[in-house]
Amino acid sequence: MENQLSDVNVVPMPLFQQVKESIRRKILDGTYVPHQKLPSERQMIEAFSVSRITVRQALSQLQRDGLIFKINGKGTFVSLAKAQFDVSTLKGFGESAASIGQAAFSKLISITTEVPKDTVASCLKLANGVRATRIQRLRYLNCEPLAFDITYAPTHVSDGFGNADLEQRDLFDVLENECGIAIGSARVNLESMICDSELAGFLNMEPGSAALHIERTILDRSGEPLLYENLFYRGDRFRFGMEIVRAHLG
Repeated sequence: MENQLSDVNVVPMPLFQQVKESIRRKILDGTYVPHQKLPSERQMIEAFSVSRITVRQALSQLQRDGLIFKINGKGTFVSLAKAQFDVSTLKGFGESAASIGQAAFSKLISITTEVPKDTVASCLKLANGVRATRIQRLRYLNCEPLAFDITYAPTHVSDGFGNADLEQRDLFDVLENECGIAIGSARVNLESMICDSELAGFLNMEPGSAALHIERTILDRSGEPLLYENLFYRGDRFRFGMEIVRAHLG
């Protein structure tokens, strides 16, 4: 094994990458906090014993990654970090958080049974006057409010939730493991919006702040609706990521 390892050519990390990783670690571990001004280029040149172009390459990549921002004439500052969820596959909030190594939990605001609006009833294929279960939860990522979630479920589905802990578990997990229902797909609409005072209060934002609204209908494998969701994410703390491929026509 030692002989095998000695034959491996180890390529050293480029200097700009070393500088980038050093600054990145300090941002992620809290040494540099959001909106804190970073050391000047000259201070970094001296601290890392590298050239100005090396420092600028490192800062350019950190800015591209969304970790820092620059203000002309004032310097470089640490960005308020955004959570990024991969939406290439259908996941619940907790699953998405776990996939990026973050801790998530929910605060249950209310559970009621009511006749939903026509748009909700249509998405859930409910006849006029049929009641549904309405669940409101405030979703936290690393102990900070990130999203407000209003979910509707037909009563024949929500009856299976039983005593499930909806503050610690995703509804997807409950559906699949408690109810034995296989989730198949989702219909999703996304739009930007402005927070009213009630939503801003839940998300600890100023009224009029930007949010991302996601309307989602969850279907089982036969195409029957299970849940209808309105999800409201903080625009300053969240972004979606996905990998897509070009369809070949003809």
